Amino acid sequence: MNPSLSNFMLARTPKHILHPTPTMTTQLQLNTGASIPALGLGTWQSAPGEVKKAVIHAIEAGYRHIDCAFCYQNEDEVGEALQDVISRGIVKREDLFITSKLWCTFHTRVEEGLQKSLDLLKLDYVDLYLMHWPVPMNPNGNHPLFPKLPDGSRDIDHSTNHIQTWKNMEKLVQSSSPKVKAIGVANYSVKYLEKLLAQATVVPAVNQIENHPYLPQQEVADFCKEKGIHLTAYSPFGSTGSPMFKDEIVNEVAKKHNVGAGTVLLSYHLARNSSVLAKSVTPSRIDENRKLIALDDDDMSKLESISKTKGLTRFVYPPFGVNCGFPDKADGIDLSG
Repeated sequence: MNPSLSNFMLARTPKHILHPTPTMTTQLQLNTGASIPALGLGTWQSAPGEVKKAVIHAIEAGYRHIDCAFCYQNEDEVGEALQDVISRGIVKREDLFITSKLWCTFHTRVEEGLQKSLDLLKLDYVDLYLMHWPVPMNPNGNHPLFPKLPDGSRDIDHSTNHIQTWKNMEKLVQSSSPKVKAIGVANYSVKYLEKLLAQATVVPAVNQIENHPYLPQQEVADFCKEKGIHLTAYSPFGSTGSPMFKDEIVNEVAKKHNVGAGTVLLSYHLARNSSVLAKSVTPSRIDENRKLIALDDDDMSKLESISKTKGLTRFVYPPFGVNCGFPDKADGIDLSG
């Protein structure tokens, strides 16, 4: 098409067509042919006695995407919540998108790790199963989840690697009666993805990473887009304490649209064609997080400028230490790939 004609048409195309308003159940395509709902309820750090009520409320409020992990140690309550809403006819199992994750001490026991989560969740299958971190840890160490060496560093299992783990995960979806609809990774840098893809027969459907305007991880986002790997963002408010709620630019965009900062920060990911996880156990906050808007090019330009002056070079990942993030090292673990 002639560039001038193209620009002419774009200039006269209504904004609601160029930037359609997303909803919490907007379906984003995966490379498997399936789709993932745009907004998910995160369950990390949701305390016992709280997470069941939170999941029930979220599903009753319209959420269809629930993100879980064995490491969170609350999948039993999530399972109780899922059984509650399904048994009451609030939702059918096939209408839900449930994610779980293989923890680091199960890298050599992929099927066992999956089955433990399925038993806790009281499900026959999960829609997405992620390798939680590309770092195998000793399955026979001094702690079932966070084994340490005498010097206090993490007890890494050097007899295997994340590529072998992935090959075992591939078998989950190649089974004649799969208990997993799709497999993916989490917390993967470009270097780790490059190494994985060089030997993978199944391209990860998803890479779940910490992502927000302070930490856009644009290199990872661009690489995943090129390879057809969907991004899911966690900690969209800037991790613990939600520091981005106070950012001046975020609040400037929020004021323009007459919404809260949280709405802008969640909608930012949908404008990037990523799904996003919002963690909360508070009913009013769970309801508030459903409000998504269409951000225009000017909004995104402002939000993307934040990282140029306030951007982070690392992110906190508690299981591996305080300074855990690309391209740093933590507890002796090379996280850069």
